[in-house]
Amino acid sequence: MMNAKELASVYDTIMSIPGMNDQIKIDLKISRRNVLLLTQAIKRALSVPGVEGNPDLIEIASNESKEELLALSADCLQKSGLVELNDRLAKL
Repeated sequence: MMNAKELASVYDTIMSIPGMNDQIKIDLKISRRNVLLLTQAIKRALSVPGVEGNPDLIEIASNESKEELLALSADCLQKSGLVELNDRLAKL
Protein backbone atom coordinates (compact mmCIF):
# COMPACT_ATOMS: atom_id res chain seq x y z
CA MET A 1 0.00 0.00 0.00
CA MET A 2 1.36 3.42 -0.97
CA ASN A 3 1.54 6.25 1.50
CA ALA A 4 -0.10 9.61 0.79
CA LYS A 5 3.06 11.22 -0.59
CA GLU A 6 3.74 8.35 -3.00
CA LEU A 7 0.12 8.31 -4.15
CA ALA A 8 0.18 12.05 -4.76
CA SER A 9 3.35 11.58 -6.80
CA VAL A 10 1.66 8.91 -8.95
CA TYR A 11 -1.37 11.13 -9.53
CA ASP A 12 0.90 14.05 -10.40
CA THR A 13 2.76 11.86 -12.90
CA ILE A 14 -0.51 10.78 -14.53
CA MET A 15 -1.65 14.39 -14.83
CA SER A 16 1.69 15.30 -16.46
CA ILE A 17 1.26 12.87 -19.36
CA PRO A 18 1.49 14.76 -22.68
CA GLY A 19 -1.92 15.75 -23.96
CA MET A 20 -3.65 15.81 -20.57
CA ASN A 21 -4.07 19.60 -20.82
CA ASP A 22 -5.44 19.48 -24.37
CA GLN A 23 -8.95 20.86 -24.76
CA ILE A 24 -11.53 18.39 -26.03
CA LYS A 25 -15.12 18.84 -27.15
CA ILE A 26 -17.80 16.61 -25.68
CA ASP A 27 -21.29 16.49 -27.14
CA LEU A 28 -23.30 15.68 -24.06
CA LYS A 29 -27.02 15.08 -23.74
CA ILE A 30 -28.06 14.92 -20.10
CA SER A 31 -31.36 15.30 -18.29
CA ARG A 32 -32.01 18.33 -16.14
CA ARG A 33 -32.28 16.04 -13.12
CA ASN A 34 -28.77 14.76 -13.78
CA VAL A 35 -27.47 18.31 -14.29
CA LEU A 36 -28.60 19.08 -10.75
CA LEU A 37 -27.01 15.88 -9.47
CA LEU A 38 -23.76 16.57 -11.33
CA THR A 39 -23.62 20.08 -9.90
CA GLN A 40 -24.08 18.77 -6.38
CA ALA A 41 -21.50 16.02 -6.93
CA ILE A 42 -18.90 18.53 -8.11
CA LYS A 43 -19.55 20.90 -5.22
CA ARG A 44 -19.42 18.08 -2.68
CA ALA A 45 -16.25 16.59 -4.13
CA LEU A 46 -14.54 19.97 -3.96
CA SER A 47 -15.69 20.75 -0.42
CA VAL A 48 -15.49 17.47 1.48
CA PRO A 49 -12.01 16.54 2.66
CA GLY A 50 -10.76 13.10 1.74
CA VAL A 51 -9.65 10.33 4.03
CA GLU A 52 -6.50 11.15 6.01
CA GLY A 53 -3.47 9.46 4.46
CA ASN A 54 -5.38 8.34 1.38
CA PRO A 55 -5.68 11.32 -0.99
CA ASP A 56 -7.72 11.10 -4.14
CA LEU A 57 -7.27 12.87 -7.45
CA ILE A 58 -9.58 15.75 -6.61
CA GLU A 59 -7.51 16.63 -3.54
CA ILE A 60 -4.27 17.02 -5.46
CA ALA A 61 -5.81 18.75 -8.46
CA SER A 62 -4.69 22.30 -9.09
CA ASN A 63 -6.89 25.22 -8.13
CA GLU A 64 -7.19 25.97 -11.85
CA SER A 65 -8.64 22.50 -12.49
CA LYS A 66 -11.07 22.88 -9.62
CA GLU A 67 -12.20 26.25 -10.96
CA GLU A 68 -12.73 24.69 -14.40
CA LEU A 69 -14.97 22.03 -12.83
CA LEU A 70 -17.02 24.71 -11.10
CA ALA A 71 -17.26 26.63 -14.38
CA LEU A 72 -18.43 23.48 -16.17
CA SER A 73 -21.05 22.98 -13.49
CA ALA A 74 -22.24 26.58 -13.80
CA ASP A 75 -22.33 26.30 -17.60
CA CYS A 76 -24.46 23.15 -17.41
CA LEU A 77 -26.86 24.87 -15.03
CA GLN A 78 -27.07 27.90 -17.32
CA LYS A 79 -27.71 25.87 -20.46
CA SER A 80 -30.38 23.80 -18.73
CA GLY A 81 -32.13 26.85 -17.26
CA LEU A 82 -31.67 25.59 -13.71
CA VAL A 83 -29.57 28.33 -12.13
CA GLU A 84 -32.42 29.81 -10.10
CA LEU A 85 -33.76 26.41 -9.05
CA ASN A 86 -30.29 25.30 -7.97
CA ASP A 87 -29.85 28.48 -5.93
CA ARG A 88 -33.18 27.94 -4.22
CA LEU A 89 -32.36 24.31 -3.47
CA ALA A 90 -29.03 25.39 -1.98
CA LYS A 91 -30.87 27.66 0.45
CA LEU A 92 -32.99 24.80 1.82
